[in-house]
Amino acid sequence: MNESTPGAARRWLVCALIAAAAYGNFYVYDCIGPVADLLQRDRGFSDLQIGQLNAIYNLPNVVLILVGGVLVDRFGAARMTLITAAICFAGALLTAFSPGFYGMAGGRLLFGIGAETFNIATLAAIADYFAAGELAFAMGLSLSIGRLGSYSADMSPTWFSQAYASGWQQPLVIAAVIAGTSFAASLLYVLVDRRRKALAPPKPVAEKFAWRDLLHFGKAYWYLLALCVLWYSVILAFRSTFSIKYFQHVHGLDLATAGEMNSYVFLAAVFATPAFGWLCDRLGRYAPFLAFGAILLPVALATMTAAHANLWIGTALIGVSFSLVPAVMWPLTSRLLGPARFGTGIGLMWVVQNAGIGGANVLAGWLNDRAGASAANPAGYSGMMEFFGVASVIGAICALLLWYTAGRRDQELSPAHQR
Repeated sequence: MNESTPGAARRWLVCALIAAAAYGNFYVYDCIGPVADLLQRDRGFSDLQIGQLNAIYNLPNVVLILVGGVLVDRFGAARMTLITAAICFAGALLTAFSPGFYGMAGGRLLFGIGAETFNIATLAAIADYFAAGELAFAMGLSLSIGRLGSYSADMSPTWFSQAYASGWQQPLVIAAVIAGTSFAASLLYVLVDRRRKALAPPKPVAEKFAWRDLLHFGKAYWYLLALCVLWYSVILAFRSTFSIKYFQHVHGLDLATAGEMNSYVFLAAVFATPAFGWLCDRLGRYAPFLAFGAILLPVALATMTAAHANLWIGTALIGVSFSLVPAVMWPLTSRLLGPARFGTGIGLMWVVQNAGIGGANVLAGWLNDRAGASAANPAGYSGMMEFFGVASVIGAICALLLWYTAGRRDQELSPAHQR
């Protein structure tokens, strides 16, 4: 085996370093939800401002995600992983040590500028080291470890209870330290990568966006794009920003219990996402599984708003939806578009997805503020939950239309029809 095709030990070392870097990135993204109530209590932030701290992450990516793949192709996965990890680290520090809202918002903006291109760079890094037979597993493994970062952020009120008892800042300082470990892992990856005497030609993760390609996309793709925007906007705006606060004020949980409840969504996804992906690959029926996962989201939200329903039921349903939909969505995109237009299609989906997530965070926060949502007025959260419910129902309808449109292709590409 020559140096351009690295051995197993080096490949899996790189995978481990990339996974460690992703862990820190995911943790920092989800660090706002657990301190939302503390920011409101200690700093007087409104729900709109809290929503903006996550929404502002998505704003730069409405544009930058289009050029992120180009930058990775031009400067290399290793260099861009390190640069973007450094930007994310700086953003986490600014968020933790800023004296006011605008400084914190600037930190989240800086983190957002680095984070999505970081995600592209890490995908490109794994693609550069792994052949087709191991690539999907390696990417799935790194994503699973990354989601452990989100689980850890939700569990942080329990794991770092003394830090949370001291107020809003120490938990964000912990997030900044973890962002520093992400930067350190990225640096180690660069050092390992430099030892390769002859790098293989880079494998592109995203193609340059071309508007004319949109003319060749079929109805199924547009249903999939609409589902992507609506589903991610609802589940991330709720789960990553407002769910812990909602569990505290509406269901009467303390901060640690609410964070633990929310964390199980990602803990389930760590194990279930690769399993669902394997199952869909074996059966070759992607659209029905996607529709099932999309339908679970409005059912879960309805269960959470029911007066006497067990909160565990809604949490479990969201966990299944969050495990199933991503496992199916990206392979189905590849099937619908083919490799020649996959980069363009995925780039457009990410652009609109970031705009949707940012808008959902702002709108949900505004609805809460307008209704005076609080522990003293739990009914004030009704507007937010109704908004999430309507959006998730429309997303589920898009998934059913996608199933109807793409169902024949699913059957033609299933293993039974290939044998």
